[in-house]
Amino acid sequence: MRGRFRILLGAAAGVGKTYRMLLEGRQADAEGVDVVIGYLEPHDRPETAALAEGLEIVPRKRLEHQGIVLEEMDADAIVRRAPELALIDELAHTNPPGGLHQKRYQDIEQVLEAGIDVISTVNVQHLESLNDTVFELTGVRVRETFPDRILDEADEVVLVDLSPQELQERLRAGKVYPQSRVETALTNFFRADRLGALRQLAVRELSEDVEARRETAVIDRAAQQAILERILVLVTPQPSSQRLLRRAWRSAQRLSADIDVLWVRRPGASLPEDQTVALAALRRLAQILGAHFLEEESDDVIASVRATVVDRGTTYVYIGTPERRRLEELVRGSFLSRLIEALPGVDIRIAADRSRRRGLDQ
Repeated sequence: MRGRFRILLGAAAGVGKTYRMLLEGRQADAEGVDVVIGYLEPHDRPETAALAEGLEIVPRKRLEHQGIVLEEMDADAIVRRAPELALIDELAHTNPPGGLHQKRYQDIEQVLEAGIDVISTVNVQHLESLNDTVFELTGVRVRETFPDRILDEADEVVLVDLSPQELQERLRAGKVYPQSRVETALTNFFRADRLGALRQLAVRELSEDVEARRETAVIDRAAQQAILERILVLVTPQPSSQRLLRRAWRSAQRLSADIDVLWVRRPGASLPEDQTVALAALRRLAQILGAHFLEEESDDVIASVRATVVDRGTTYVYIGTPERRRLEELVRGSFLSRLIEALPGVDIRIAADRSRRRGLDQ
Protein backbone atom coordinates (compact mmCIF):
# COMPACT_ATOMS: atom_id res chain seq x y z
CA MET A 1 0.00 0.00 0.00
CA ARG A 2 1.30 3.44 -0.93
CA GLY A 3 2.34 5.71 1.93
CA ARG A 4 0.51 8.93 2.82
CA PHE A 5 2.05 12.14 1.51
CA ARG A 6 1.79 15.42 3.43
CA ILE A 7 3.26 18.62 1.96
CA LEU A 8 4.03 21.75 4.00
CA LEU A 9 3.71 24.66 1.57
CA GLY A 10 5.16 28.11 2.21
CA ALA A 11 5.37 31.46 0.45
CA ALA A 12 9.14 31.87 0.93
CA ALA A 13 12.19 30.61 2.76
CA GLY A 14 12.10 31.24 6.49
CA VAL A 15 8.38 30.90 7.19
CA GLY A 16 8.97 27.76 9.28
CA LYS A 17 8.26 24.79 7.00
CA THR A 18 11.26 22.71 8.08
CA TYR A 19 10.66 23.60 11.73
CA ARG A 20 7.02 22.50 11.40
CA MET A 21 8.09 19.26 9.70
CA LEU A 22 10.43 18.43 12.59
CA LEU A 23 7.77 19.32 15.16
CA GLU A 24 5.34 16.92 13.51
CA GLY A 25 8.05 14.27 13.35
CA ARG A 26 8.86 14.63 17.04
CA GLN A 27 5.16 14.44 17.92
CA ALA A 28 4.77 11.24 15.87
CA ASP A 29 7.89 9.81 17.49
CA ALA A 30 6.46 10.56 20.95
CA GLU A 31 3.30 8.69 19.95
CA GLY A 32 5.30 5.57 19.13
CA VAL A 33 5.59 6.00 15.34
CA ASP A 34 8.88 4.82 13.78
CA VAL A 35 10.24 8.12 12.38
CA VAL A 36 13.45 8.89 10.48
CA ILE A 37 14.88 12.02 8.87
CA GLY A 38 15.38 11.14 5.22
CA TYR A 39 16.85 14.52 4.36
CA LEU A 40 17.21 17.72 6.36
CA GLU A 41 18.56 21.09 5.29
CA PRO A 42 18.82 23.17 8.51
CA HIS A 43 20.40 26.17 6.67
CA ASP A 44 22.64 26.84 9.69
CA ARG A 45 19.59 27.70 11.81
CA PRO A 46 20.34 26.62 15.41
CA GLU A 47 16.66 26.29 16.41
CA THR A 48 16.01 23.94 13.50
CA ALA A 49 19.12 21.86 14.13
CA ALA A 50 18.22 21.54 17.84
CA LEU A 51 14.75 20.26 16.97
CA ALA A 52 16.28 17.44 14.91
CA GLU A 53 18.30 16.10 17.85
CA GLY A 54 17.14 12.69 19.00
CA LEU A 55 15.53 11.73 15.67
CA GLU A 56 17.24 9.03 13.62
CA ILE A 57 18.90 10.33 10.45
CA VAL A 58 19.31 8.01 7.46
CA PRO A 59 22.91 8.41 6.19
CA ARG A 60 23.26 10.30 2.92
CA LYS A 61 24.92 8.91 -0.17
CA ARG A 62 28.00 10.60 -1.62
CA LEU A 63 28.13 11.58 -5.30
CA GLU A 64 30.95 13.28 -7.18
CA HIS A 65 29.98 16.03 -9.60
CA GLN A 66 32.52 18.21 -11.45
CA GLY A 67 35.23 17.27 -8.98
CA ILE A 68 33.09 18.07 -5.93
CA VAL A 69 31.77 15.38 -3.56
CA LEU A 70 28.12 16.04 -2.70
CA GLU A 71 25.95 14.41 -0.05
CA GLU A 72 22.44 13.64 -1.25
CA MET A 73 19.37 11.89 0.07
CA ASP A 74 19.57 8.09 -0.26
CA ALA A 75 16.09 6.88 -1.20
CA ASP A 76 17.25 3.26 -1.41
CA ALA A 77 18.59 3.43 2.15
CA ILE A 78 15.29 4.85 3.41
CA VAL A 79 13.37 2.04 1.72
CA ARG A 80 15.73 -0.57 3.22
CA ARG A 81 15.34 1.02 6.68
CA ALA A 82 11.51 0.82 6.18
CA PRO A 83 10.31 3.34 8.81
CA GLU A 84 6.67 4.26 9.21
CA LEU A 85 7.34 7.96 8.52
CA ALA A 86 10.17 9.76 6.69
CA LEU A 87 10.80 13.51 6.96
CA ILE A 88 12.19 14.78 3.65
CA ASP A 89 13.06 18.46 3.20
CA GLU A 90 13.13 20.54 -0.03
CA LEU A 91 10.85 18.64 -2.39
CA ALA A 92 11.88 20.67 -5.48
CA HIS A 93 15.62 19.96 -5.13
CA THR A 94 17.53 18.87 -8.26
CA ASN A 95 19.85 15.90 -7.76
CA PRO A 96 23.34 15.89 -9.32
CA PRO A 97 23.96 13.55 -12.27
CA GLY A 98 24.77 9.97 -11.40
CA GLY A 99 21.78 9.11 -9.25
CA LEU A 100 18.70 7.08 -10.10
CA HIS A 101 16.41 10.13 -10.14
CA GLN A 102 16.84 13.65 -11.45
CA LYS A 103 14.61 15.34 -8.84
CA ARG A 104 13.90 14.81 -5.15
CA TYR A 105 10.15 14.52 -5.70
CA GLN A 106 10.97 11.37 -7.71
CA ASP A 107 12.96 10.05 -4.72
CA ILE A 108 9.91 10.77 -2.57
CA GLU A 109 7.65 8.87 -4.95
CA GLN A 110 9.97 5.84 -4.59
CA VAL A 111 9.68 6.07 -0.80
CA LEU A 112 5.88 6.40 -0.96
CA GLU A 113 5.60 3.39 -3.26
CA ALA A 114 7.41 1.37 -0.59
CA GLY A 115 4.51 2.06 1.78
CA ILE A 116 6.32 4.71 3.85
CA ASP A 117 4.52 7.91 4.87
CA VAL A 118 6.33 11.16 3.97
CA ILE A 119 6.18 14.74 5.21
CA SER A 120 7.98 17.17 2.90
CA THR A 121 8.42 20.92 2.41
CA VAL A 122 8.38 23.29 -0.55
CA ASN A 123 7.80 26.95 -1.44
CA VAL A 124 5.06 28.04 -3.83
CA GLN A 125 7.53 29.74 -6.22
CA HIS A 126 8.88 26.31 -7.22
CA LEU A 127 5.60 25.26 -8.89
CA GLU A 128 6.30 24.85 -12.59
CA SER A 129 3.08 26.53 -13.77
CA LEU A 130 3.85 29.64 -11.67
CA ASN A 131 7.39 30.12 -13.00
CA ASP A 132 6.52 33.10 -15.21
CA THR A 133 4.19 34.64 -12.62
CA VAL A 134 6.88 34.51 -9.94
CA PHE A 135 9.41 36.05 -12.32
CA GLU A 136 7.02 38.91 -13.09
CA LEU A 137 6.35 39.49 -9.37
CA THR A 138 9.90 39.24 -8.06
CA GLY A 139 12.30 39.64 -10.98
CA VAL A 140 13.84 36.29 -10.00
CA ARG A 141 13.68 33.29 -12.35
CA VAL A 142 13.35 30.17 -10.20
CA ARG A 143 15.47 27.39 -11.69
CA GLU A 144 14.35 24.46 -9.54
CA THR A 145 10.72 23.55 -10.21
CA PHE A 146 8.40 20.61 -9.72
CA PRO A 147 5.21 19.51 -11.52
CA ASP A 148 1.92 20.81 -10.13
CA ARG A 149 0.58 17.25 -10.18
CA ILE A 150 2.71 16.53 -7.10
CA LEU A 151 0.46 18.83 -5.06
CA ASP A 152 -2.62 17.28 -6.65
CA GLU A 153 -1.49 13.76 -5.77
CA ALA A 154 -0.56 14.57 -2.17
CA ASP A 155 -2.93 13.32 0.51
CA GLU A 156 -2.71 16.67 2.31
CA VAL A 157 -1.25 20.12 1.62
CA VAL A 158 -0.83 22.46 4.59
CA LEU A 159 0.01 26.16 4.36
CA VAL A 160 2.78 27.28 6.74
CA ASP A 161 2.11 31.00 6.92
CA LEU A 162 3.92 34.07 8.21
CA SER A 163 3.13 37.72 7.47
CA PRO A 164 5.68 39.67 5.37
CA GLN A 165 6.48 41.87 8.36
CA GLU A 166 7.13 38.86 10.65
CA LEU A 167 9.29 37.20 8.00
CA GLN A 168 11.34 40.38 7.54
CA GLU A 169 11.87 40.54 11.30
CA ARG A 170 13.12 36.95 11.28
CA LEU A 171 15.42 37.91 8.43
CA ARG A 172 16.82 40.92 10.31
CA ALA A 173 17.38 38.74 13.38
CA GLY A 174 19.58 36.39 11.34
CA LYS A 175 17.15 33.48 11.60
CA VAL A 176 16.85 32.97 7.82
CA TYR A 177 20.17 33.99 6.24
CA PRO A 178 23.56 35.08 7.61
CA GLN A 179 23.71 38.81 8.45
CA SER A 180 25.95 39.43 5.43
CA ARG A 181 23.02 38.54 3.12
CA VAL A 182 20.21 40.27 5.00
CA GLU A 183 20.25 43.74 3.43
CA THR A 184 20.49 42.38 -0.10
CA ALA A 185 17.58 40.02 0.58
CA LEU A 186 15.43 42.80 2.08
CA THR A 187 15.87 45.02 -0.97
CA ASN A 188 15.26 42.25 -3.48
CA PHE A 189 13.28 39.01 -3.06
CA PHE A 190 12.21 39.76 0.52
CA ARG A 191 10.63 43.16 -0.13
CA ALA A 192 7.29 43.44 1.65
CA ASP A 193 5.28 43.84 -1.57
CA ARG A 194 6.89 40.78 -3.14
CA LEU A 195 6.43 38.67 -0.04
CA GLY A 196 2.79 39.74 0.07
CA ALA A 197 2.28 38.72 -3.55
CA LEU A 198 3.93 35.33 -2.95
CA ARG A 199 1.77 34.83 0.13
CA GLN A 200 -1.35 35.49 -1.96
CA LEU A 201 -0.12 32.93 -4.52
CA ALA A 202 0.34 30.32 -1.80
CA VAL A 203 -3.12 30.98 -0.34
CA ARG A 204 -4.70 30.83 -3.80
CA GLU A 205 -2.89 27.61 -4.65
CA LEU A 206 -4.08 25.99 -1.46
CA SER A 207 -7.67 27.16 -1.92
CA GLU A 208 -7.73 25.85 -5.50
CA ASP A 209 -6.32 22.55 -4.29
CA VAL A 210 -9.04 22.27 -1.63
CA GLU A 211 -11.73 23.16 -4.16
CA ALA A 212 -10.43 20.62 -6.65
CA ARG A 213 -10.50 17.90 -3.99
CA ARG A 214 -14.04 18.86 -3.01
CA GLU A 215 -15.22 18.72 -6.63
CA THR A 216 -13.55 15.36 -7.14
CA ALA A 217 -15.46 14.03 -4.17
CA VAL A 218 -18.90 15.23 -5.28
CA ILE A 219 -18.82 14.88 -9.08
CA ASP A 220 -18.96 11.34 -10.39
CA ARG A 221 -17.16 10.29 -13.56
CA ALA A 222 -20.29 10.31 -15.72
CA ALA A 223 -21.01 13.90 -14.76
CA GLN A 224 -17.41 14.88 -15.49
CA GLN A 225 -17.67 13.43 -18.99
CA ALA A 226 -20.75 15.55 -19.63
CA ILE A 227 -18.89 18.80 -18.92
CA LEU A 228 -15.48 17.78 -20.28
CA GLU A 229 -13.34 20.59 -21.74
CA ARG A 230 -10.14 20.24 -23.76
CA ILE A 231 -7.53 22.91 -24.45
CA LEU A 232 -5.20 23.15 -27.45
CA VAL A 233 -2.14 25.40 -27.18
CA LEU A 234 -0.55 26.60 -30.43
CA VAL A 235 3.20 26.96 -29.97
CA THR A 236 6.34 27.79 -31.91
CA PRO A 237 9.95 26.86 -31.09
CA GLN A 238 10.46 30.07 -29.11
CA PRO A 239 11.04 30.60 -25.36
CA SER A 240 7.83 32.69 -25.22
CA SER A 241 5.80 29.53 -25.88
CA GLN A 242 6.74 28.24 -22.43
CA ARG A 243 4.96 31.22 -20.89
CA LEU A 244 1.92 30.53 -23.09
CA LEU A 245 1.84 26.85 -22.09
CA ARG A 246 2.02 27.65 -18.38
CA ARG A 247 -0.84 30.17 -18.69
CA ALA A 248 -2.96 27.64 -20.58
CA TRP A 249 -2.17 24.91 -18.05
CA ARG A 250 -3.39 27.09 -15.18
CA SER A 251 -6.66 27.60 -17.06
CA ALA A 252 -6.87 23.87 -17.74
CA GLN A 253 -6.66 23.21 -14.01
CA ARG A 254 -9.55 25.56 -13.29
CA LEU A 255 -11.62 23.97 -16.06
CA SER A 256 -10.64 20.39 -15.13
CA ALA A 257 -9.60 20.12 -18.78
CA ASP A 258 -7.06 17.98 -20.62
CA ILE A 259 -4.46 19.92 -22.55
CA ASP A 260 -2.76 19.36 -25.92
CA VAL A 261 0.19 21.28 -27.38
CA LEU A 262 0.50 21.66 -31.15
CA TRP A 263 3.47 22.78 -33.22
CA VAL A 264 3.03 22.94 -36.99
CA ARG A 265 6.37 22.50 -38.76
CA ARG A 266 6.77 23.71 -42.29
CA PRO A 267 7.70 20.83 -44.67
CA GLY A 268 11.44 20.51 -45.21
CA ALA A 269 12.27 23.36 -42.84
CA SER A 270 15.31 22.97 -40.59
CA LEU A 271 15.59 24.75 -37.27
CA PRO A 272 18.52 26.89 -36.17
CA GLU A 273 20.25 25.81 -32.98
CA ASP A 274 18.44 28.30 -30.71
CA GLN A 275 15.03 27.08 -31.91
CA THR A 276 16.07 23.43 -31.58
CA VAL A 277 17.00 24.12 -27.95
CA ALA A 278 13.75 26.02 -27.37
CA LEU A 279 11.70 23.18 -28.87
CA ALA A 280 13.41 20.60 -26.65
CA ALA A 281 12.72 22.76 -23.57
CA LEU A 282 9.09 23.10 -24.62
CA ARG A 283 8.72 19.33 -24.96
CA ARG A 284 10.21 18.85 -21.48
CA LEU A 285 7.82 21.40 -20.02
CA ALA A 286 4.83 19.70 -21.67
CA GLN A 287 5.96 16.39 -20.16
CA ILE A 288 6.35 17.94 -16.70
CA LEU A 289 2.87 19.49 -16.85
CA GLY A 290 1.28 16.31 -18.21
CA ALA A 291 0.32 17.87 -21.57
CA HIS A 292 0.20 15.95 -24.85
CA PHE A 293 2.75 17.33 -27.35
CA LEU A 294 1.66 17.04 -30.98
CA GLU A 295 3.76 17.84 -34.05
CA GLU A 296 2.31 18.23 -37.54
CA GLU A 297 4.05 19.03 -40.83
CA SER A 298 2.08 21.32 -43.12
CA ASP A 299 2.19 24.52 -45.16
CA ASP A 300 -1.32 25.35 -43.95
CA VAL A 301 -1.28 26.06 -40.21
CA ILE A 302 -5.01 26.83 -40.07
CA ALA A 303 -5.96 23.54 -41.74
CA SER A 304 -3.69 21.60 -39.35
CA VAL A 305 -5.20 23.32 -36.33
CA ARG A 306 -8.72 22.63 -37.57
CA ALA A 307 -7.95 18.93 -38.15
CA THR A 308 -6.42 18.65 -34.67
CA VAL A 309 -9.40 20.38 -33.05
CA VAL A 310 -11.79 17.93 -34.71
CA ASP A 311 -9.63 14.89 -33.88
CA ARG A 312 -8.99 15.84 -30.22
CA GLY A 313 -12.40 17.32 -29.38
CA THR A 314 -10.88 20.70 -28.50
CA THR A 315 -13.15 23.31 -26.88
CA TYR A 316 -10.55 26.05 -26.22
CA VAL A 317 -7.60 27.18 -28.35
CA TYR A 318 -4.82 29.26 -26.76
CA ILE A 319 -2.50 31.41 -28.86
CA GLY A 320 0.14 34.00 -28.06
CA THR A 321 -0.11 37.59 -29.26
CA PRO A 322 -0.05 37.25 -33.07
CA GLU A 323 2.90 38.80 -34.88
CA ARG A 324 2.02 41.60 -37.26
CA ARG A 325 2.75 40.59 -40.84
CA ARG A 326 1.07 43.44 -42.66
CA LEU A 327 1.48 42.08 -46.19
CA GLU A 328 0.07 38.68 -45.26
CA GLU A 329 -2.89 40.31 -43.51
CA LEU A 330 -3.67 42.41 -46.58
CA VAL A 331 -3.57 39.40 -48.89
CA ARG A 332 -5.10 36.67 -46.71
CA GLY A 333 -6.57 38.36 -43.66
CA SER A 334 -5.14 38.18 -40.12
CA PHE A 335 -4.21 34.82 -38.60
CA LEU A 336 -6.69 35.41 -35.79
CA SER A 337 -9.61 36.19 -38.09
CA ARG A 338 -8.87 33.13 -40.24
CA LEU A 339 -8.63 30.96 -37.13
CA ILE A 340 -11.98 32.21 -35.83
CA GLU A 341 -13.58 31.52 -39.20
CA ALA A 342 -12.11 28.00 -39.34
CA LEU A 343 -13.18 27.06 -35.79
CA PRO A 344 -16.86 27.91 -35.28
CA GLY A 345 -18.06 27.06 -31.77
CA VAL A 346 -14.52 26.90 -30.33
CA ASP A 347 -13.33 29.50 -27.81
CA ILE A 348 -10.08 31.20 -28.85
CA ARG A 349 -8.03 32.95 -26.20
CA ILE A 350 -5.06 35.25 -26.73
CA ALA A 351 -2.61 35.12 -23.82
CA ALA A 352 -0.86 38.46 -23.54
CA ASP A 353 2.72 38.81 -22.33
CA ARG A 354 2.09 40.32 -18.90
CA SER A 355 5.69 41.48 -18.62
CA ARG A 356 4.76 44.17 -21.20
CA ARG A 357 1.85 45.43 -19.07
CA ARG A 358 4.07 48.13 -17.57
CA GLY A 359 3.52 50.13 -20.73
CA LEU A 360 -0.10 50.72 -19.65
CA ASP A 361 1.09 52.77 -16.70
CA GLN A 362 3.27 55.12 -18.71
